[in-house]
Amino acid sequence: MGLYKRKITVSDDTVTSAVHLTLRQSLVPNFLVTILFFLWGFAYGLLDVLNPHFQKSLNITPSKASGLSAAYFGAYFLCPPTISGWILRRWGFRVTFMCGLCTLAVGCLLMWPSGLKHSFGGYCGSMFVVGAGLSTLETAADPFLSICGPPRYSEIRLNLAQAVQAVGSFLAPLLASRVFFAKTVDTEQGLKNVQWVYLAVAGFVGLLIILFFLAPMPEITDADMGTQEMEIAEYDPGPFRKQTNLFLAVWSQFCYVGAQVAVANYFVNFCEEAGKDASTSSDIFAAAQGLYAFNRFLAGGLMTIPAIKPRYVLATYLAMCFVFILAASQSHGNASIAMLCLVLCWESACFATIFTLGLRGLGRHTKIGGSLIVAAISGGAVFPPMTGAVATHLQNTGSDKPFHMAMLIPMGGFICAWIYPLYVNIWNRETMDVRRTTDVGIAPPPTDKEYDLGQTDSHAEKAAEVSAVESVKTK
Repeated sequence: MGLYKRKITVSDDTVTSAVHLTLRQSLVPNFLVTILFFLWGFAYGLLDVLNPHFQKSLNITPSKASGLSAAYFGAYFLCPPTISGWILRRWGFRVTFMCGLCTLAVGCLLMWPSGLKHSFGGYCGSMFVVGAGLSTLETAADPFLSICGPPRYSEIRLNLAQAVQAVGSFLAPLLASRVFFAKTVDTEQGLKNVQWVYLAVAGFVGLLIILFFLAPMPEITDADMGTQEMEIAEYDPGPFRKQTNLFLAVWSQFCYVGAQVAVANYFVNFCEEAGKDASTSSDIFAAAQGLYAFNRFLAGGLMTIPAIKPRYVLATYLAMCFVFILAASQSHGNASIAMLCLVLCWESACFATIFTLGLRGLGRHTKIGGSLIVAAISGGAVFPPMTGAVATHLQNTGSDKPFHMAMLIPMGGFICAWIYPLYVNIWNRETMDVRRTTDVGIAPPPTDKEYDLGQTDSHAEKAAEVSAVESVKTK
């Protein structure tokens, strides 16, 4: 009977004990949520390998094959700012996790009939449902890791979780090249192997739904975040329409993710164009993903050094992405492949750092802000079709390096994304840095009496300031 009487939701205008979550208290819930990052990292990594195999198995162009990415990331455009974000604000993180997992399981099961019918449209529809489930999970997971625990460690938490996601993205193409398409490359049996994988993922997701229902997990409300902002800097963020930092983060995330996905989708094609066979190209992509995962762990470790601020890391990493993708597009052979691998290496810390910096100072707008930054992942539905269209056009015109030149499209995305690190390093440094040095969640929380005295002193100071201004005006 206890399970039926459990209350797993909290009103979003309620201030809870989550305001002062310590590092130790946040470890278990953050670990559970990190499991989800591995799950969608694996799904995303598998998508990148399926793309070139569908081109050959179903005899479709690179431009049409990008429909898989458009379907997957199109769900990110629709769900987070609408139904997923509403569920998060109405019922909280736990219910959002469970809804996302249920949707993901349905999408994985739909892969089976799509495979039986050899329907590319069916695969795209199934991938849209998978994307809807993963985008709902990410609507809750990214903000949860950003705010669950001491604020000064938010970039570190999300970067480490994203590193676990990158491990999943590393294992997926490796498994695909060694098992799914090892001796059955581009055959019907290879696609059947993928059906079984998605069926296994659906079963694993079912177990996770039960785990998230039973596991202890704090509910962090918008009221908690508003209270926390007052403790950190006695700061009220004002109306939502004035959150310039958030809107620039959304733009940057949209352009960056679009560029990242375009590079990943056509990485295998790029390597084949440089002279490698399909199996070797998949292995190189797996190695590049491994480098990407390692550098995420490295970036998370570097950010523990006080002098290395997240805003510095973001500006440096995005700039290096531009430098190396330009070099990759203009070189050839093994040198071009090495340059493209380095692009993946420098991409590693960008997503998590944009996300956490974008939530800085939002207070009571944190959940809706997180939903919008997750929705910006829909850039992955825009840039790959553009890149594929350019590659297809160049193939039709007889170009000998269509995929090399098509990499100029994601290069433009990296350039557009750089507006946000420029903003936080020049015009918004104080807001970023004060939350980097706060002791909230580290020092013992104030007692009710101390908190009341602090509030009284604050009100007294403000009243004195108002009185001084009025006396000056009177004179």
